Amino acid sequence: MFDATATRAGPTRRTFLKAGAAVGGAFLLGFHLPSAMAANAETTVFAPNAFIRIDRQGKVTLIMPQVEMGQGIYTTVAMILAEELDAAFDQVVLEAAPPNDALYANPTFRIQVTGNSNSVRAFWLPLRKAGAAARALLVEASARIWQVDPATCRTDSGEVFHDASGRKASYAALVEHTAGLTAPADPPLKSTANFKLIGQSLKRLDTPDKVNGKVIYGIDAMPPGVTFATLAACPVFGGKVGHVDDSKAKSLPGVRQIVVLDDLVAVVGDHMWAARQGLEALKITWVEGPNAAVSSDDVWKQLRAASEKEGVTARSVGDATGALSKGELIEAAYELPFLAHATMEPMNCTVHLTADSCEIWVGSQVLSRAQAVAAKITGLPLEKITVHNLLIGGGFGRRLEVDHIDKAVRIAQQVAAPVKVVWTREEDIRHDVYRPVYRDRLSATLSGGRIVGWKHRITGSSIIARWLPPAFQKGIDIDAIDSAADIPYDIPNLSVDYVRDEPPAMPTGFWRGVGPNNNVFAIESFMDELARKAGKDPVAFRRDMLGKAPRLQAVLDLAAAKAGWGNPLPPRMGRGIALQTSFGSYIATVAEAEVDEAGEIRVRRIVSAVDTGIVVNPDTVVAQVQGGLIFGLTAALYGEITIDRGRVQQSNFHDYRMLRIDQTPAIEVHLIKSGEAPGGIGETGTTAAPPALGNAIFAATGVRLRRLPIDRSLLAGRKVG
Repeated sequence: MFDATATRAGPTRRTFLKAGAAVGGAFLLGFHLPSAMAANAETTVFAPNAFIRIDRQGKVTLIMPQVEMGQGIYTTVAMILAEELDAAFDQVVLEAAPPNDALYANPTFRIQVTGNSNSVRAFWLPLRKAGAAARALLVEASARIWQVDPATCRTDSGEVFHDASGRKASYAALVEHTAGLTAPADPPLKSTANFKLIGQSLKRLDTPDKVNGKVIYGIDAMPPGVTFATLAACPVFGGKVGHVDDSKAKSLPGVRQIVVLDDLVAVVGDHMWAARQGLEALKITWVEGPNAAVSSDDVWKQLRAASEKEGVTARSVGDATGALSKGELIEAAYELPFLAHATMEPMNCTVHLTADSCEIWVGSQVLSRAQAVAAKITGLPLEKITVHNLLIGGGFGRRLEVDHIDKAVRIAQQVAAPVKVVWTREEDIRHDVYRPVYRDRLSATLSGGRIVGWKHRITGSSIIARWLPPAFQKGIDIDAIDSAADIPYDIPNLSVDYVRDEPPAMPTGFWRGVGPNNNVFAIESFMDELARKAGKDPVAFRRDMLGKAPRLQAVLDLAAAKAGWGNPLPPRMGRGIALQTSFGSYIATVAEAEVDEAGEIRVRRIVSAVDTGIVVNPDTVVAQVQGGLIFGLTAALYGEITIDRGRVQQSNFHDYRMLRIDQTPAIEVHLIKSGEAPGGIGETGTTAAPPALGNAIFAATGVRLRRLPIDRSLLAGRKVG
């Protein structure tokens, strides 16, 4: 078991696999390129497949199919491929893959996309096979030169060895000898016992340039002659531009051009300050459209009414209706608000458009869609659209959208120079694609201290219906029901249904954790309520229903032990537990929180135990869980987007708060060693933190919180003891 502890961390969507089946079965990427790509006597590079290039100097270039947005995937994916290739890791360099669904599609989604905490899950086997196939070719090349059986050769750190004769050859020396060889379709893979890189906490490949400032994010792109633009869209979603008085803006130094489109206005300048000053000087009259009267009250009224309707059945086991009619019926409803992404790097895109080409610099989680939207707008063929995919300063699902690219390309159509379009923070928060509002209604009956009847109704927007239509089947959004339809507890009679309700005015999209956010919060909060109703300890209550989930039982036991569950705490302090099986991983989290008499909350400590299968880089897994927990705590304590007169009311970090460094609790992450295939880890901490915190607050105060963010007025003046 790996252990990692941070005293202060300041400084399923797995069911998308079913979506693959829904759109024609699981897709496994083909790695063999045309024979012209193979090395020959005239070439200086060995390129056996879409992911590997080895030159005669021994440099191994990995063409990276996934994008780096802080989750450490550049290093983790490189480790997977280099492990099977048996490459010397210090000779590995990375090159971001160009847009190409045929070569670099994520096997789960069947498009080139990074998300769903599935980079490792999706590419675990394909990349291992790519590395193993390349290694087999290099062994065969050396065996032919030495006239020996390939089975008598071995590889290590970028070299092939024939121990019986004492000969060896570097991969670099073998490049020109691989011409004409055919890679095996199903090469043998290493056993886990022979892993040399996987399981090691290697230093991240992207860290040095982030420290020394050399790294290039999307916002850093500076093609020659670039101009700068910033924009304003109608403050009401769906509104249009009415009239623009630009006389004052045009007089400002550095302002070059005012671009007026039907749905936005942009100011182009010599630098960002000129563009922003010009934008503020504009007098814009908006045609606000049909959403101008929408408020948060309207959204919640509609959502609550929808949640009273029967939904589409997502899962049914036994006789839930019958079981719920016997004994005392326990009911609760849980609500989660709209949330913005508020990525540290605001939305941006740089475009150079000419009569016959379009060049784009951007950080995107959906590179092929970025290329496609530019082609649609310009009418240019895909091969004339060049997309440079740069590092992302925060994605969280926001950059699974291409609206910022759409706007930048349309602005570039009016500008006779490369133009960098940067959204202000205010524009970013007020024109996001928001995490949906959700309402979860749960009902249960108990017998003998166990749940015998269970009904869970999930009501909310369907992101899948818009983002991946083939996966939206029979009225079921597979993301919205994730971690609910596959609830791990042994419940003999259960029903899970889904009601689709699209909120007025507000666009909705993926947000770190998405479906499991609301479901894990609702289920684990309700589990605590049921445990208290049954007169049982919350850990013991859950453990009694995990006989069919040994991996979850193991993390529960470990987290409880490490957190000192059951040990006494001072008054106004409490511990809360939350379990989940999300994104192919198993996690148990204990939060320890203190609530003062004014209702202010201090999260003192969080302990998480994680079984994410084979751990490629333990340090990265720990960091991702820590980051996710902080992200989730932020949402639970502060996160909410509200609407008034069709307008988002929040605008920047003063009214859309982040957890601050002095508020960050001590965080411990304990990893269970496992031989199972890797799970996803980037979002599990986010979904774990809110229910664990809510349950800790109940333990400290006796106040049950069923809505986020936490309403401190419910806690103020609460007498405890």
